[in-house]
Amino acid sequence: MRNNDALPRRGFIKGSLAAAGALLSIPSWAAASTAGRKLRIGIAGGRFGAMFQWHEHPGCIVGAVTDLHADRREHLMKTYRCAKSYPSLEEMVKDPNLDAIAVFTDGPKHFDHAVVAMAHGKHVVSAVPAVLAHSVSEGLDQAHRLFEKVKQTGLTYMLAETSYWQQRTISVRKLYQEGALGQIHCCESDYFHPGLKGGDLFGTAENPTWRYGIPPMFYPTHCTAHLISLTGERLVEVTSNGWGDDHPILKKNAYNNPFWNGTAHFRTNKGTPFRMRVWWEAPVWTTESASWFGTKMTITAAGDKWTASEQTGRDDAGFAHGKAIKTPLERTEWWKTDMLPEPLRHTSGHEGSHTFITHEFVDAMTHGRRPVVDIREALAYTVPGIIAHQSALKGGESLKIPQIG
Repeated sequence: MRNNDALPRRGFIKGSLAAAGALLSIPSWAAASTAGRKLRIGIAGGRFGAMFQWHEHPGCIVGAVTDLHADRREHLMKTYRCAKSYPSLEEMVKDPNLDAIAVFTDGPKHFDHAVVAMAHGKHVVSAVPAVLAHSVSEGLDQAHRLFEKVKQTGLTYMLAETSYWQQRTISVRKLYQEGALGQIHCCESDYFHPGLKGGDLFGTAENPTWRYGIPPMFYPTHCTAHLISLTGERLVEVTSNGWGDDHPILKKNAYNNPFWNGTAHFRTNKGTPFRMRVWWEAPVWTTESASWFGTKMTITAAGDKWTASEQTGRDDAGFAHGKAIKTPLERTEWWKTDMLPEPLRHTSGHEGSHTFITHEFVDAMTHGRRPVVDIREALAYTVPGIIAHQSALKGGESLKIPQIG
């Protein structure tokens, strides 16, 4: 029997369709009509999809779960205390009692699963990247089609990008909004995930996973979010280079990808340079981190804060130079604050970001607003990496990045 607190999906759709065509915010009626009601969500994907807090949110009910593997379905049911499961997402989206679908399935299925969910009137929160195809042309086609599907239906789409909600990113964003950083004149971001070729994430040539041979630049959002979420700039041009060796994985994979590592240099629509490194194979640390260089303050990936001052010094050759003041960036655990409802005020995955992702989607839906990482932001994070890979395949040719939406 349907819970009396559950939010009627028909009402969600009616209000959202009023925004179709222009991708405007969900109409103001939604906030009043959803007061005291709960979003009913279906969770797809029993690995990463089991690492969120939908069942803890006071505004949400997990109405159903799905995974192609029975043991993962059981894990989802146990995690979210949900009695209903389906053998596939394609079956779950037909459930008339669900308002939204959380797509945490394999990367190359994100596009298909988001589209089929919206075709059945369901709002979508999706794991990253927004689209992931086996070629540059197919990836760009998916990006355009995903945008058009959101525009056509007027439904809500949110990308579950963790770097937006890292505790340090939240701190730096607040400093930027307060004017403490001044103008950002450069940003650098790294996503290092070494050792994939020998781990279970890649699989083997005989039994490959979807990550087997994945181009590093096809997974850019952990980096691009570090700049775009701060300033709202768009990446408009890129020169990128890849590095690979003669390893068999790079000789034969579904993506025809010859690179372990990608290093890209972007230019934004404001002229800001942005350097991004996504590396799968190197003796480096595992990180998703950034350095932000402002006219008043610099925040480094190491957690140092450098502030402009009137002091001067001399280098080892005796030449005078300006001297910035170094202090540690205060480490604030934002998940302990009223940014989250009380049941979600605990640490979570990806530097505390999972509870924020959970709350952002539920809060956006139940208060009739667009999520901060909506379809336009999602594609602004994703598409530059597709073009960066194309640039690397062309030997570092400078390419323009299409702006979708």
